[in-house]
Amino acid sequence: MKPIKPIDTVDLFPPLHTSLLTLLGTLSDEDWHKPTVARLWTVKDIAAHLLDTQIRRLALHRDGLTPLEPETPITSYRDLVAFLNQLNADWVKAARRISPPLLIDLLAFVGPQIHDFFKTLDPAAPARFPVAWAGDEASPNWFDIAREYTEQWHHQQQIRDAVGAPGLTMRSWLHPVLDTFVRGLPHRYKDVDADDGTCLVFYITGDAGGTWTLRRESPAWRLYEGRAPEAATHVRLNQDTAWRLFTKGLSPEDARSRILIEGDETLGRHVLTLVAVMA
Repeated sequence: MKPIKPIDTVDLFPPLHTSLLTLLGTLSDEDWHKPTVARLWTVKDIAAHLLDTQIRRLALHRDGLTPLEPETPITSYRDLVAFLNQLNADWVKAARRISPPLLIDLLAFVGPQIHDFFKTLDPAAPARFPVAWAGDEASPNWFDIAREYTEQWHHQQQIRDAVGAPGLTMRSWLHPVLDTFVRGLPHRYKDVDADDGTCLVFYITGDAGGTWTLRRESPAWRLYEGRAPEAATHVRLNQDTAWRLFTKGLSPEDARSRILIEGDETLGRHVLTLVAVMA
């Protein structure tokens, strides 16, 4: 077991962006309108959402634009999710007026600016907004940037699934996504009581996977890299199940049949509650 370390994803953005533009440039008219796992969104809607998140990032973080005031006060995580969902829906609806070629042009213009901006940030300095799904009240820039990487990766993966394109599942692409997602485990276990020193070992199998340990250190759980020598529970799932489950592309009920839990079943099943997106 070793303490978890920061994740450096800054230089993954240019190749990820290039892969998106290349993919979108190959799509037929029919492909753009195919449904995706993202509920009511088509391929084109997800591409438009990716443009929106990048524009918002630059406008709010780089340029200091004052955020829109919510119509009702945000007093809880649920309120924040509802506010963001409405922002997303408003943009996607308006973006249906944009043609696919123009959408590609806009993404090509905005995308490189994201990388340029991230390179200017001190990784250890406080991010403007915390990673809320991990329970953070404050987050370092590296975690916020890694969160943005997972957002862009998993939405591109949803497009690839919808049109039957090969996935970006090599370790260089997917491991940083999974390593970021598991940072949400201590927050998801915050209300799970256990004796101090209780350990849960969490294995994601596959080339992009890894091993992590949750250890109860009152009053909270702490995440480590590696495997505890003695643990109450071992949980195993493959990398495809992991990223889909953690982005709500796979329900906990469907995921349960794909997960092996050895030891304390109740403790292990709580892994199914991890959601590493704002939902």
